[in-house]
Amino acid sequence: MPIQTARLLKFILASMAAVVAAGPDVALAQATDSVVNQPGSGPTSTFRTDRPTGPVVRPSDGVGVFDRMGAKLPDLPPEKDYKGPVDEAYGAFQRGYYLTAMDKALPRAQLGDAAAQTLIGEILSQGLGVKKDVKNAAFWYGKAAEGGDAAAMFKYALMLMEGEGVPRDKVKADDYMHKAAEAGNPSAEFNWAQIVVADNPGEKGLKLALPFYEKSAEQGIADSQYAVAQIYATLKDLPEEKKQLAREWMARAARAGFDTAQLDLGIWLVNGVGGPKDYVKGFEWLKLAANGGNVAAQNKLAHLYINAIGTPPDPVEAAKWYVLSRRAGLADPSLEDFYLGIEDDQQKAAIEAANKFRRR
Repeated sequence: MPIQTARLLKFILASMAAVVAAGPDVALAQATDSVVNQPGSGPTSTFRTDRPTGPVVRPSDGVGVFDRMGAKLPDLPPEKDYKGPVDEAYGAFQRGYYLTAMDKALPRAQLGDAAAQTLIGEILSQGLGVKKDVKNAAFWYGKAAEGGDAAAMFKYALMLMEGEGVPRDKVKADDYMHKAAEAGNPSAEFNWAQIVVADNPGEKGLKLALPFYEKSAEQGIADSQYAVAQIYATLKDLPEEKKQLAREWMARAARAGFDTAQLDLGIWLVNGVGGPKDYVKGFEWLKLAANGGNVAAQNKLAHLYINAIGTPPDPVEAAKWYVLSRRAGLADPSLEDFYLGIEDDQQKAAIEAANKFRRR
């Protein structure tokens, strides 16, 4: 599992903040003409008119640019059919015959076969058919890493970062992560890019990390697709053809089920970032993220229902999503004022709907 630490996240956020402060072409949900951030002109007859309507609707900024970077990566796309020599140990592992896999891999591992050593490390690290043994798993991962196996170098680097089964060693961990990334391991490419950004705050780090994010993104890592989209949209001096692909990369991450990408894609579509505005599709992506439990999306969806953006106005639905986001701790004075301004029976209906909500 990729590693995320408070220090790493701090450096990444600082890097993006520095770039935005320098005057990026696009800043997420901060454009002055943002439709999401402005009150709409749709019908308002369903709302009370005997109370002040409150200040201009301005929802919170929601999820930051790299808040989800370093989270558990989604599964890679299905591999192409393999037509080479059959690995009996790995075949047994894939079918769930872990003890058989161990028996077939161990003789090869003892003779220095890096792939077999990696397989044993995987079995021991997860306790598959055997007692979990992190220390011995680290031993076999280490041997395989020395033998140049990219998957083992990645796993061993993570163990060295955490001090799991081996003494913590950042220098050695970074070295193996870099080697695994250079060898084409997509998760290592993503994590090495993270390390590069952490060690080189600001625009310099993003430019150095971008090739690794791009390679990882091409192999299906949604977090890298999200990073590529944000970097393409943010850095000023990238080729125009890359800038034009920012929304497509965001859409790929969103289609992979990355809720933060769904949130940002919805905002981009509503605000016309990286392409033409599309209120209906923007609404649909925000609703998908909101139904998945993304609190920032729930907050913004409430504003869309109030302002009739991409959807007919619906005070009960707007209040429902506000109640859910408020319960999760996301305060929004504008939405609170709206909520207090609707009819009592609408408030009651919204509370009931919120109580029945289940993530989809």
